[in-house]
Amino acid sequence: MNDVLPGTLRRQSSNELARQRFVAVERTPTFLCEWHRVLFVHYEVDQSLLQREVPFELELFEGKAVVSLVAFTMRRFRPHWGEALTKWLFLPAATNHFFNVRTYVRHHDEPGVYFITQWLSHPFCLLGRLPRLHLPWHWGRMDYQHAHETGRLTGQVVGGSGRRLTYSATLAPNSVFVPPSTGSLAEFTMERYTAFALRGGKEVTLRVWHEPWPQCPMQIDVKDASLLHQTGDWHRHACLAGANYNIGCNEVWMGRVRRIHPGHRERLRTSRSVLSAFYDMP
Repeated sequence: MNDVLPGTLRRQSSNELARQRFVAVERTPTFLCEWHRVLFVHYEVDQSLLQREVPFELELFEGKAVVSLVAFTMRRFRPHWGEALTKWLFLPAATNHFFNVRTYVRHHDEPGVYFITQWLSHPFCLLGRLPRLHLPWHWGRMDYQHAHETGRLTGQVVGGSGRRLTYSATLAPNSVFVPPSTGSLAEFTMERYTAFALRGGKEVTLRVWHEPWPQCPMQIDVKDASLLHQTGDWHRHACLAGANYNIGCNEVWMGRVRRIHPGHRERLRTSRSVLSAFYDMP
């Protein structure tokens, strides 16, 4: 009989309970996609400074608030329904580069991410507003060369204002892609399946599910961070805390963006009851 490490069991429980929560609220995915070659860059930020800019309660890692920059490519985006016809209709938006600036929050006892600012590369998604997936996005130009096979990644994001973020990163030659270890910054930032945002001043939520991230740590050099001036004052006092690289997930379930209102909170209570056993684990 194989031994199962407690951290592995906890991670499996977290992922499985997130799947159960998704099914309890969404029943079936609204959209499916792949998230490909994902880079996370983490910053520590003073809680009191960041909380002024975030409308949800911050969740802390070792007493510090965390902001992550996330750069990745979404592929094969399509509705869960409709088979070949809807895949063809959504073909113009099937591949998209994303750049998110996010922090980590807890809302009505549910942990998640809060999108401070987001950019995507395909103007169709902005003009069409992606029915049932409308979030406050900005258009940007992304050039991602995430060639982990060579041990080196480079990237650039240019916003509509001309401000940019450029970076280069390296992987150790013996890097192994595994789910994040229990209690690590990688686990804190990556094992998240609910997103919160403000849309037109209203609180909204979006749930996703995927298998646990296979990742490894990286050495990162952020060369130009002028784009972050558009995301608030948090970055003026931020300290680089590390970076992780993820080869991606081949199937990501996405629900639809939902307004958080009194009727919706009943569903939130249902989803929290699914997760209560995990939150009570030692």
